[in-house]
Amino acid sequence: MTAKVWLTNHRLATTLVPVAVLDVAPAKLVDQVERELMLSDQDIAQALGVDLRTLDRWRAGTYPQRETREKLSALATLTQRLSTTFNTPEARRAWLHDDSRYLGGLAPIDALRAGRFDRLDAALEALDSGVFL
Repeated sequence: MTAKVWLTNHRLATTLVPVAVLDVAPAKLVDQVERELMLSDQDIAQALGVDLRTLDRWRAGTYPQRETREKLSALATLTQRLSTTFNTPEARRAWLHDDSRYLGGLAPIDALRAGRFDRLDAALEALDSGVFL
């Protein structure tokens, strides 16, 4: 059974980027994020503010509540952005786990686990514009 995950406009620096509706089950989205970013179930659950059992329920076919759906949408959008910036899962993983000058020496994975996707968007915007190499 396929569920719709509604993606909304996300603010990237000063530009609003409209994101289309994805016809993807939550379980497939979670699996895609894990694969593309080389993250564990624990990382995904922590980033979304859910229990590991919740991920299991999504994989069994349940659908997340609206607030969690919005977080999952934001994480999917961030994953797309990372995939655009870095060509391979290994490069994305390396960036996520290296200390970032833009984030004050913290690794981007820490911001991701805290659900601060906005901080990662800003760091990627700075990186893409050549501010922090």
